[in-house]
Amino acid sequence: MNESGWLDTHTGLILCILGSTLVTLLPKILPVTFLKGDNLPPLLRHWLSFVPVAVMAALVGPDIFIYEGSFNAGPSNLFLMAALPALVVAWWSKNYFLTIVVGIGLVILARYSGLY
Repeated sequence: MNESGWLDTHTGLILCILGSTLVTLLPKILPVTFLKGDNLPPLLRHWLSFVPVAVMAALVGPDIFIYEGSFNAGPSNLFLMAALPALVVAWWSKNYFLTIVVGIGLVILARYSGLY
């Protein structure tokens, strides 16, 4: 089969890949290109400052409150008990890396010592 035959056979696949690439890249490139921080109104900049915290909470929240397959917001939840001091560290230090190290360290310490 020659090259044009392969291209004719796979045109739909190529268009699908190009469309997927476009749909994936445009939402990432356009805001960075057109919405520079200096041009945004102060209220919008303030509102956007909460986006990283909201995303982190959405990612971590289910892992903290769903313990051993069900919702658990009590003291028997190891991850919640480790998250509370980690939350204080996050508030005090404003450092993601230190917060993660403290949280993971507390989980390791609690499991190693036999508390959980």
